[in-house]
This record gives sequence, C-alpha cells and structure tokens, in this order.
Amino acid sequence: MMQWINAVEVVRMGTRGMSTTVGAESGGIEFGSVMFFVYAGLSCVLVLFAGIMSGLTLGLMSLGLVELEILQRSGTATEKKQAAAILPVVQKQHQLLVTLLLCNACAMEALPIYLDKLFNQYVAIVLSVTFVLAFGEVIPQAICTRYGLAVGANFVWLVRILMIICYPIAYPIGKILDCVLGHNDALFRRAQLKALVSIHSQEAGKGGELTHDETTIISGALDLTEKTAEEAMTPIESTFSLDVNSKLDWEAMGKILARGHSRVPVYSGNPKNIIGLLLIKSLLTVRPETETPVSAVSIRRIPRVAVIWQL
Repeated sequence: MMQWINAVEVVRMGTRGMSTTVGAESGGIEFGSVMFFVYAGLSCVLVLFAGIMSGLTLGLMSLGLVELEILQRSGTATEKKQAAAILPVVQKQHQLLVTLLLCNACAMEALPIYLDKLFNQYVAIVLSVTFVLAFGEVIPQAICTRYGLAVGANFVWLVRILMIICYPIAYPIGKILDCVLGHNDALFRRAQLKALVSIHSQEAGKGGELTHDETTIISGALDLTEKTAEEAMTPIESTFSLDVNSKLDWEAMGKILARGHSRVPVYSGNPKNIIGLLLIKSLLTVRPETETPVSAVSIRRIPRVAVIWQL
C-alpha cells in the first residue's frame, strides 16, 4: 500500500515538473492575464522607442550645420523655426550620435527579454527581429529620410532629455570622437560650388530654376579670383570702336545698335590709342540726322594699369 502511494506522489511530482517545463517553454505568463498585457505594452513601447531613435539618428545626423544655417537664412518661416530648434543639438554631433545609438541599443536589447516572457523563445526571436526590422529600422528611417527636418524639430525635446540622461557616458565618448575625428562642418570648396550651381540650372534637367545666364554669371564670379587679365582680355583688333573725330550719323548709330554693347571704346587717330569710353545710354538724346561729332558727347576716361612683361 505504501509503495502504491509513493508511486502516485512520484507521478504527481513528474506532472508538476512537466507543466512547469511547458510553461517555461511557452513564455511563463498566461495569455490574457494582466502581466501579459503589461509585458506586451512594454514591448510595443520599446519597439516604438527604438524606431524613434533609429529614425532620429539618420534624420538629425544627415542634417549638416551648413544646411541648417542656410535654412535659417533663406528657408520658409516653418523651416527657419525648425532649423533654429535643431541647430543647437546638431552642433554637438558626436555626443548626439552616441546618445541616440546608446538609447537605440538599450531598447533593442531589452525587447527580447520581455518577449521571452510572453512567447516561446523561438517565437520571441522571430517577433523581435520582425518588429525591430520593420517598425524599428525600415519605416522610421524611410520617414526621417524624407521628413528629417520636421521629425527632428518635433522630437528635439526628447533628444534634449536623453542627452541629459546619457550625459555621463555620451559626453566623454563624444569628446574623444571630437579630438580623434574632428567636426564635420567643412564648407563647400569653389569647385564644389560651381558644380552645385550647374546642377541647379534648368539645362541640367533636375528641376533647377537657374537660367543659363544666371549660372554663367555665378560661375564667372567664382572664377574671377583665379582668372588672369590675359584670359579676360579681348584682342583690340576684335573690338568695335569709334574715332573721336567721326560723326554719330545713321550709319554709326546702326553699327552701335547692331553690336549691342553698353560701352564703346573711343580712339584718336590710331585704333590702338584708346582715349576713353562712350556710354551708349548717353546717346539717347543724340539725333542721327544732326550728325553730332563723337567728341561732342561725354567720353569717360578709362583706368590704365602698367604691364610688366616677363621674358
């Protein structure tokens, strides 16, 4: 009789062990209980938090200091306000980067712990990877790539709080990165600005608004400091000029209009002996039929520079 009772106890103990093992394998928390919804809610919060950190990492770090300053000066009223809110945070580039990555890593590492309490360990791994990939990486980064400025401005308050919380860790690491890597605040070089202007021209076919004349003027101004006088000169044989003793008759006025210049050189005797410039707008009161001499019109003196020839 005692042997039979002992056998029954052994069976009961084995049954308890099996139920405990099955409960552990299935997650340990009964579906529909209060703790189940608590852990499920925490898991959703962690996924959303990880997604926000991932999106802000891409959105804020892709906004350069130069770009934000340009938006502050020339953007719309909304863009100016958003850029002004983001700029103080983005200026601490490496500290911001460490803060966002640290918070993102904490959220993603904590997620499997809560999912393991709800589901089987294999199901927890699959769900963790799926949620993190879809809602923690792909969707947030896709949104922040397109609307990085607006998203960053709306969540700048959260970023400031996290930077304060993570300050003991993020600040030293950020300073080390500043010393080793430096700041990424380089301006455009002259050649890069020329390429940028050409891309924004209407001829490039990318939606730019700059006309051909505007791109030519801007590119010429950028090349001005590197251009020599020889490169800017026009051979005197190829210029249109007037003799100071000639008359402003119909023939002369027709040639001036055909050239289309705003100024015409005036010479005396020899075409190479330039004595001044004739402003075309000063001829508005001159009537061709009167055959007014060029010398009777106001002629402006031109500046002269000495030329040093190198042998």
